[in-house]
Amino acid sequence: MLSAAFNIVGFSWITSPAATELEVIVLDWVAKMLKLPSEFLSAALGGGVIQGTASEAILVVLLSARDRTLRKHGKKSLEKIVVYASDQTHSALKKACQIAGIFPENIRIVKADCSMNYAVTPGAVSEAISIDLSAGLIPFFICATVGTTSSSAVDPLHELGQIAQAHDMWFHIDAAYAGSACICPEYRKYLNGVEEADSFNMNAHKWFLTNFDCSLLWVKDRNYLIQALSTNPEFLKNKASQENSVIDFKDWQIPLGRRFRSLKLWMVLRLYGVENLQSYIRKHIQLAQHFEQLVISDPRFEVVTPRNFSLVCFCLVPPTCEVDNGHKLNYDLMDSANSSGKIFISHTVLSGKFVLRFVVGAPLTEEQHVDAAWKLLQDEATKLLGNVVQ
Repeated sequence: MLSAAFNIVGFSWITSPAATELEVIVLDWVAKMLKLPSEFLSAALGGGVIQGTASEAILVVLLSARDRTLRKHGKKSLEKIVVYASDQTHSALKKACQIAGIFPENIRIVKADCSMNYAVTPGAVSEAISIDLSAGLIPFFICATVGTTSSSAVDPLHELGQIAQAHDMWFHIDAAYAGSACICPEYRKYLNGVEEADSFNMNAHKWFLTNFDCSLLWVKDRNYLIQALSTNPEFLKNKASQENSVIDFKDWQIPLGRRFRSLKLWMVLRLYGVENLQSYIRKHIQLAQHFEQLVISDPRFEVVTPRNFSLVCFCLVPPTCEVDNGHKLNYDLMDSANSSGKIFISHTVLSGKFVLRFVVGAPLTEEQHVDAAWKLLQDEATKLLGNVVQ
């Protein structure tokens, strides 16, 4: 409410010094909570900036990486530069490639390994890069994910980072959903390898009690963002900017104007503090663990892939007579559960299997709600299986 009421338009430092200065401070705070490398802090060459969404974050770093590569290899090499990502990577990357002018045939979607909870393997990425190098192409960007949308898989950051470094590629880590959990010491291990990254992103508006929109992006070298995104028309010139003594976040993002989003994040950090935020996340993960055990306890269901955070991927096991691997059965279960108006679950497809997704992420969710959701799913499953038998 305060952010909206102040209605600042903080594109340059001079239009609202408080908005810029507070953003620098709170992004440093969160970086330290996540134990990000010191290169991502504002005191170094890098720093943090609040984007609208992870889609915007991926786009601005992709543009920065593209321009860095074109400066090295020449502008005419655009048709040769190649992007690499898992088939579990968010579709935001593909859209960013479309906007950035990356040729569609130069987007390498590498198949994830189901035995690694659908994380991508370094070997598969290396193989794809070798093939492209042999063809005279230029690998320039790798996107890894911590907490994929479908199954909350975690890609091997350290190994992918080393591959990127070996080929002078930009290495971006998308931790939009699961990054928040890494403020807890027991989950920080999922960020091991972040020191290899050129950029890192997490959404405070997903699992960090901050209202939409508030996507946090850190880079190791802010100059790549500024070189790719800066404009300096006469009507925006001012003494502070001309002397390079301040940060102008307009040069770190796609639009010119921006809201006072740092105030929202500052309010959350001051009201809750680190320990309360950690407790909040741990509670959600414990509730997801509880749901996972409920699924395991009913032989009619199965957990499809191991749970990492607060997302449980499960399905109703189809009778042997079903020919579609349970697709219709589980779709009908999802549809009937959602139609009840009592819960809402979503789905994905993993290795050709239609999978239901149960995630705990709402601030007011308690164990009683998880139990009630499970009972509803069991009751609807009983009805569906009875119809199948008939």
